[in-house]
Amino acid sequence: MPKLIEIFQIDAFTSEPFGGNPAAVVFDDFLTESEMKSIAAEMNLSETSFLSNSSETDFNLRWFTPKTEVKLCGHATIASLHFLFEKNLIKENSEITFNTKSGIIHAGKSANHYWMQIPKTKFNKITKDFNELFSALGLSASKVSKDIFVSNRKYLFIGVDNLQTLFNLEIDFIRLSKIISSQNDFTDIAVYSMETLEADSVAHLRFFAPAEGIPEDPVTGSAAGPLLLLLYQRNMINNFSDDRIYKIEQGDILNRKGRVGVSYNQKSDVLRIHGNAVTILKGNLII
Repeated sequence: MPKLIEIFQIDAFTSEPFGGNPAAVVFDDFLTESEMKSIAAEMNLSETSFLSNSSETDFNLRWFTPKTEVKLCGHATIASLHFLFEKNLIKENSEITFNTKSGIIHAGKSANHYWMQIPKTKFNKITKDFNELFSALGLSASKVSKDIFVSNRKYLFIGVDNLQTLFNLEIDFIRLSKIISSQNDFTDIAVYSMETLEADSVAHLRFFAPAEGIPEDPVTGSAAGPLLLLLYQRNMINNFSDDRIYKIEQGDILNRKGRVGVSYNQKSDVLRIHGNAVTILKGNLII
C-alpha cells in the first residue's frame, strides 16, 4: 500500500519567494537510504534534507543532492529549521542540536532569523598549476588573487579582482567535473570577489559542485561561513568585531538573490551562518 510522506519546499537565505536557495525538507523516521536518494533525485534540487527523531540530540539530519549524500549543507539546514518552526517543533529564541555526518551541529531560531554553527574549518594554501582549472572556469590567471586556499572540507577558494570577472565566468562544466574527479585536493569550487553589489556586504560568492550534481549552487551557507573566516584570517576585513553579523552575497547571477549572514567569535572559535527562509510549497509524496 502506498504511503504518504509530507514534504515542504523552502527557499533559504531569503525572505521572498523564488529567491535564495530552494531545499526540500522531509521529516520521517522510517525512510530507507535508498528512498532518501530517490526522493532527492525526484525533487532535483541542490539538496533535500531528511529529519528524524534522535536519541542523542534533538533531531537527526541528513542531506542529499540529486546524486549523492553530502556531509554538510547550510541552506538545507536553515530550511530544516524553518520547517521545524512552522510545525511548532522549535520555538522562538531557542537552540537545538542536530546529529549529522559532520558531528553534532548547534542551531536555532532567534527573534528575526535562523542560525547554525559551522563545524571547525581550517585552510591550507595550495600551490599547483591551476591553468587547466582556470580555463574550464573561463577565468584568466591575471584576474586571480595570488593565494588560493583549500578548506578541510575540500572547498577550493579562489579570489578574483572584481564583480565583472566573477559574473563573466564561462564555465565548461563537463571539463570542470573531469578536473575535479581526477584529483583529491578539492571537491567543490568557491570563486569570490570582495567587490560587492551592496555597500554593507563583505564579499560576493559563486559556488560550483558539478561532480555532486550541482553545476552552480544559488546560495551556499557552508561556503559563505568559511569564506568570512578565511578573509578574517588574512586580515581582509576592516575593524573586525566578534559576533558581528557580516553579509555575503550570492545567487544574483542566477536570478535567485540570496544573502548569508556570517559571524565569528575569535575567542571561542565559533563560526555561525544566519539567514531567513520562506515556504513556497507543501504537499505529500506518494511512494
